Amino acid sequence: MIFTISNEGEVLETLAAENTTETTGTGEVFTLFKPQMDIGVMFMDAGIVILVVFGVLFIMYALISLASKVISAVTGKKPTEAPAAAPAPVAAEAIPEEEFSSGTLKLKGCDEKTAAMIMAIVSDNTGIPLNELIFKSITLVEE
Repeated sequence: MIFTISNEGEVLETLAAENTTETTGTGEVFTLFKPQMDIGVMFMDAGIVILVVFGVLFIMYALISLASKVISAVTGKKPTEAPAAAPAPVAAEAIPEEEFSSGTLKLKGCDEKTAAMIMAIVSDNTGIPLNELIFKSITLVEE
């Protein structure tokens, strides 16, 4: 393939499609094809691109943080934070048994196993935790 360089209709040079450097009629150095970059230049270019990308990401982070603080200052609300982890359950042995007692329970005509099942069913149906319910007595009704 042959390329012709012209300036306002005047033919300056005709070049063959080779990787060569030529001088035009005006004295400019003209390279038809750019030579390959060496490894050092490629790594330097890649490093610059990576730095630019991370720089832009850092600037976006700073702007979002600043906007969040400005909005919270204007509205008077604190930014929402992640909920704290629930505290570990306390072992029953660590708390004295007197704190769990809600008085006395009188069982009339039923055993403790049946009474425990009745209390669990009442707690489940009402949606009230068992430790918040107070049972005075449980009586078995004969039909």
